[in-house]
Amino acid sequence: MADSAAVGVAAGSVPRFRRGFRFQWEPVQNGYVLLYPEGMVKLNESAGAILREVDGQRSVQDIVSALEQAFPEAGSLADDVNEFLQHAREQHWIELS
Repeated sequence: MADSAAVGVAAGSVPRFRRGFRFQWEPVQNGYVLLYPEGMVKLNESAGAILREVDGQRSVQDIVSALEQAFPEAGSLADDVNEFLQHAREQHWIELS
């Protein structure tokens, strides 16, 4: 049986924050954070931009498209977004359906 970490993120998957996790702008941190019962993760600018698009309704492909429109100078972002979402899933920040 394959390790779930090696499976990757399907373009049609819909990411949502796991129960107990809250994504928000934190003025004191001057950045986006992910709050959860045991603590907080301060996110870098790229992670904040990706997670800002996670609403539990849009697919990974929709998120990639939105980010590519917002940052046209970056070119294709699919690999970077997929890699980050896989990391977020491994950290148990998000679920995919």
